[in-house]
Amino acid sequence: MSVSSDAPDLPEPGRPAKEIPGATATVTPKAPTAKATATAAPARRPGGFGALLARLHFYSGVLVAPFLLVAAVTGLLYTFTPQLDSLIYGKELHVSRTGDSVLPLSEQVAAARAEHPKGTLIAVRPGSGHDTTQADFALPQLGEKAHTVYVDPYTGKVRGRLTTWYGDTPLKTWLDAFHRNLQLGTVGRYYSEIAASWLWVLVLGGLVLWWRRRRDNRSARRLLLPEVSAKKGVRRTRSWHAVTGVWISIGLLGLSATGLTWSRYAGANFGEALDALRSGTPGVSTTLAGASGGTAGSAASKSPDPSAIDGVLKAARGDGLGGPVEIAVPADGATAWTVTQTRNLWPVGRDSVAVDASADKVVDRVDFADWPVLSKLTRWGINAHMGTLFGLVNQIALALLAIGLICVILWGYRMWWQRRPTRADHRALLGTPPARGAWRGLPSGTVAVGIVVVAAVGWVIPLFGIPLAVFLAVDLAVGAARRRRPRTSPTAATPSGG
Repeated sequence: MSVSSDAPDLPEPGRPAKEIPGATATVTPKAPTAKATATAAPARRPGGFGALLARLHFYSGVLVAPFLLVAAVTGLLYTFTPQLDSLIYGKELHVSRTGDSVLPLSEQVAAARAEHPKGTLIAVRPGSGHDTTQADFALPQLGEKAHTVYVDPYTGKVRGRLTTWYGDTPLKTWLDAFHRNLQLGTVGRYYSEIAASWLWVLVLGGLVLWWRRRRDNRSARRLLLPEVSAKKGVRRTRSWHAVTGVWISIGLLGLSATGLTWSRYAGANFGEALDALRSGTPGVSTTLAGASGGTAGSAASKSPDPSAIDGVLKAARGDGLGGPVEIAVPADGATAWTVTQTRNLWPVGRDSVAVDASADKVVDRVDFADWPVLSKLTRWGINAHMGTLFGLVNQIALALLAIGLICVILWGYRMWWQRRPTRADHRALLGTPPARGAWRGLPSGTVAVGIVVVAAVGWVIPLFGIPLAVFLAVDLAVGAARRRRPRTSPTAATPSGG
């Protein structure tokens, strides 16, 4: 996010002319000599595209940066939830001593049921190593959440009970909701979608502006290293702002894209596009072919037998489903159980099977290797966004991205402050934005194509298009109002002296 135009560097606000190298202390204007006229380089003025991009980058940065700042801070907190979970919920999640073999899963489930006699068993995640077994029980008053009972897989002893959301602990659930919607429900989701919808615009716009500013010398050093030799002021701040943005640009673009995939509006459009391309996430069929007619009606009226879970797990393991898994318990006896791998670490394991509990037989299977390419990319992107794809390395990378984005935002606002006028006769609280009307300097064909492209992007990403339309409407209205305002001549406004 930049808050400065592409205009040439100006003297630092508030700095006396006599302190500027090469400047004179007199206030009497002097006509330039012929030699100076011949050798002076013309002032670099931004073209139509550069000025338009600078204005868009300025206003989108000023207005959207607060959303991005909140997203970066909350995302930074969320990044290390695995370590926080182990610290806070170690008693429930882990066992300190392990045995030679685990108890049958049905016995562990029975222990969980004894601890939680009410509710419907909906899912079980078998424990191994130092991890406990987790059994989820749904209750109407909990909505999407569930009560999870944690059982020692070696002794069958219940380690505790927590209210979870799709297996996530209360802390992780709270931080996740804080990052997505600030704990404000549906209304709060607008903030995170606006942040994701505009982040890529700010990143790409900033890269183009920095590239244009370095047109005189685009060496790697000039593009990738800050101007530490520059004196304190907007020039040094801008270099830190831009260079840091360059270094983290790829990561920020990835966060923007993956954040949009599960946003409310853009995410829905993305899901429809995947379905249209037949690239949605595939799932196993849980319909049992043998359940028909009277048999189906009889089976549908019966609840599944929890003790059948041993045979279900054995069938899945026998079919090659290794690693950590989640067993989804069907709602009735006419539906197959599903067993799905839950490995989020690279290489991701998401194979899934449907098991007929009456025969302990796998009736359908979907392997992660057979997922459409776009579905795989989506899954990998989500895992990377959540910090689980590459373990601790992924978490550290996300933390550095969040810290870098926070710094870029703060430097952007600092530039806005540094560019403010400070002369006694012309003071202002903040710096002025780049001048409006730059689009008039663009070829008409470019403007037409740009309108079509922006409209299409705004349709696909509504919380990019709607704020942009509102900004343009307000900007045009303000510009029209200022043009109608009567101008006061300088001589009339100057009081007469005695």
